[in-house]
Amino acid sequence: MEPSSADRRRVVVIGGGVAGALIAKSLQFDAHVFLIDPKEYFEIPWASLRAMVEPLMAERSVINHKDYLTNGHIITSRAIKITETEVLTEEGRLIAYDYLVVATGHDDSVPKTRMERLRQYYAENNKIKAAKSILIIGGGPTGVELAGEVATDFPNKKVTLVHSGSRLLQFIGPKASSKTLEWLASKKVEVILDESINLNSVSDGNKVYRLSSGKTVTADCHFLCTGKPTGSSWLKETILKDSLDANGRLMVDENLRVKGWRNIFAIGDITDISEIKQGYLGQKHALVAAKNLKLLMSEGKERKMATYKPGSITAIVSLGRKEAVAQFPLTTVIGRAPGMIKSSDLFVGKTRKKMDLRPDLERN
Repeated sequence: MEPSSADRRRVVVIGGGVAGALIAKSLQFDAHVFLIDPKEYFEIPWASLRAMVEPLMAERSVINHKDYLTNGHIITSRAIKITETEVLTEEGRLIAYDYLVVATGHDDSVPKTRMERLRQYYAENNKIKAAKSILIIGGGPTGVELAGEVATDFPNKKVTLVHSGSRLLQFIGPKASSKTLEWLASKKVEVILDESINLNSVSDGNKVYRLSSGKTVTADCHFLCTGKPTGSSWLKETILKDSLDANGRLMVDENLRVKGWRNIFAIGDITDISEIKQGYLGQKHALVAAKNLKLLMSEGKERKMATYKPGSITAIVSLGRKEAVAQFPLTTVIGRAPGMIKSSDLFVGKTRKKMDLRPDLERN
């Protein structure tokens, strides 16, 4: 039986990425849910690179919070302070809570509205179409996937990928790195390792980029695909300042509660859990934390709380529309087989269904 409105506890979720959005949606009929996010939408992050070459993808992967959070409160603002009982927003609004979930992931400068974000994707697509040569800076999953998308959809463009590390995809094993390097070479992508670029030395209209070795790369445009800082700097001035580890991540227990706090949870990339920081794992965090919050709000016994256990390292990096490189616990595979798992729809339809939305878009 659902609790009456008067009996429901107040749950404040800070951060509207894939983890924060899912936990807010999962709790909206069990609590008074307040979602605090500086933007009006959440975005399926693993579809963002496909959206740069195919902007129509963003129509499905950029989703207004109001579309799935039909029984909650959406506060479009940035949280700047946390006390034992309230969250303070940038506009000076105080939001009381019984339970708090921090899901601020990484700092990312994106527009406030969905329409502005869609326009951004169309602008990036036009930038790619207009360029004859493209420089991608960063050889992690973002840089590799973007190189794969561009090389697949625009095979006649000169694509150069510069990475400061000694191998691509350093977050997974060297076998996956070498297979990926071979695949990119087969698509005529030039990969330059152990080099960095100082973008401050590049002026508007200047197509020459100087590498750390002194060599140069010529390109009509560039895309920066390096790591983003953890979205936790603001927590250093809050009650959670002593719960941050040396890397700026919130330390959590096996129930995903912030260590030292009985009513504060953390999920997604902001946690100190030793695992690859990927969106689908943030979704797993959200479901475990939601289960535990429902138990606590119904006055269940804490010993019955669900635990989160990191699994073996599994990662799938798309290589264009039909292929991918996949690292599983016992093997590494590249080609169409792993591509069938992820690359065609990039789990967008599946993610939309998880949010109780149609996998496709309704057309008038």
